[in-house]
Amino acid sequence: MKYDNKPTVSDRLREEAFDFKLLEQAKNYALDYMGNILNQPVFPGQEALQRLHAFIEPLQDGPSNPYDILENLHLNGSPCTVAQTGGRYFGFVNGGIVPVALAAKWLSDSWDQNAGLYVISPIASVLEDVCEKWLVDLLHLPSETAAGFVGGSSTATLCGLAAGRNYLLEQQGYDVAKKGLFGAPEIRVILGEGAHSTVYKALSILGLGSERLLKIPADNQGRILTEAVPELDNRTLLILQAGNVNTGAFDDFSALCRKAKDAGCWIHVDGAFGLWAAASQELGYLVRDVDLADSWSVDGHKTLNTPYDQGIILCRKRDALTQALHMTGSYIIYSNHRDGMLYTPDMSRRARSVELWATLKSLGKKGVSELVEDLHHKAVYFAERLAENGFTIHNKVWFNQVLASLEHSELTGKMLSLIQSSKECWCGGAKWGNHSVIRISVCSYRTTYGDIDRSVNTFIEAREKVLGDTPQQI
Repeated sequence: MKYDNKPTVSDRLREEAFDFKLLEQAKNYALDYMGNILNQPVFPGQEALQRLHAFIEPLQDGPSNPYDILENLHLNGSPCTVAQTGGRYFGFVNGGIVPVALAAKWLSDSWDQNAGLYVISPIASVLEDVCEKWLVDLLHLPSETAAGFVGGSSTATLCGLAAGRNYLLEQQGYDVAKKGLFGAPEIRVILGEGAHSTVYKALSILGLGSERLLKIPADNQGRILTEAVPELDNRTLLILQAGNVNTGAFDDFSALCRKAKDAGCWIHVDGAFGLWAAASQELGYLVRDVDLADSWSVDGHKTLNTPYDQGIILCRKRDALTQALHMTGSYIIYSNHRDGMLYTPDMSRRARSVELWATLKSLGKKGVSELVEDLHHKAVYFAERLAENGFTIHNKVWFNQVLASLEHSELTGKMLSLIQSSKECWCGGAKWGNHSVIRISVCSYRTTYGDIDRSVNTFIEAREKVLGDTPQQI
């Protein structure tokens, strides 16, 4: 091969790696964004959205100036973000970012660690091990529980159900890892009719389908009717909920988990945002006996307010989890320390444990409890303010979710559109029973009671506009 001295793209990148002014510029843009987030429209307006056209272009042949790239992102990208790190975003269950976690993320991004193996990143391995122990203690789970750190509770649910499926088949003398599902003994999957869509997605990926599932009716809060659950056995995968996605309600773990444990079921709990109730002295009653389950999925980027993406799979049976997710290769160097790839579907992944560790270290047990309770209290306040102003509230505020509406679904839909277009606050819509409802999720530590009052005023103004524009016969 012929070598010459012609400059290459690698040469240019090596020079840019020591251009710390570029990073300083990124920091200034980030600080500018954070300094103005409370005044930014919660959802970008049409004028801002037009700026997105600046990114729609063919890829050029040659390199671009890095300062121009950053400037483009800030000037045209920042105004087109949703201000979910402000105080008036109540759409999806999206938390804010604990300040030290953001700072830790900046630092760990410069590390750019692969958390797959100890030999690739000792710091990621140690922090995963520490976070596992802290989470087990904080959530009052069995001491032997293992944790895997994934992108979100959708993936965490997939991991937990994979471990449960394989474990149940193993109890019947069938090794699904070797034989696949061809000719496998049948197992039952039982879940509530209010189960989250990500549960159905995970079951589909795992080959457990949708038509063969046994869906148990739910009450008017979305909780499984315990008396409707059939006889259970050791061929059953039972899926429960800690926090219904609409009402925030919790299944009766005391009744269901005890019954399932006696029958030899595998119990998975979808606790994406609600499992954090276990860390609260005030709200812990909601998850009484949830520790009897076998696996739990939870997000840090919701209730705990870590940065995205921070999903966690927790599994009582460590071997069942690692066997479901295990991989081999002659080049893979396992150690006597924690090797993170054993607990997740990914080998290469970022070191999420850094921000999680920083968040938990910043808050401590008392701080996590107070954060969870503060979100609950503000959700209750939001519901009370709406109710006293004539809106219908469809749920008891169990945790941090509120469902509100006007008398007619059509009017509710129109009102929601006005609320969203106001840029004052942002909420999502849903169907609950026969009603179109506005779904309010109080998830960010940045939300104040003043933010809620301001948002309630937006609801009132939108209702007045709708009723003023609507013929009375509706």
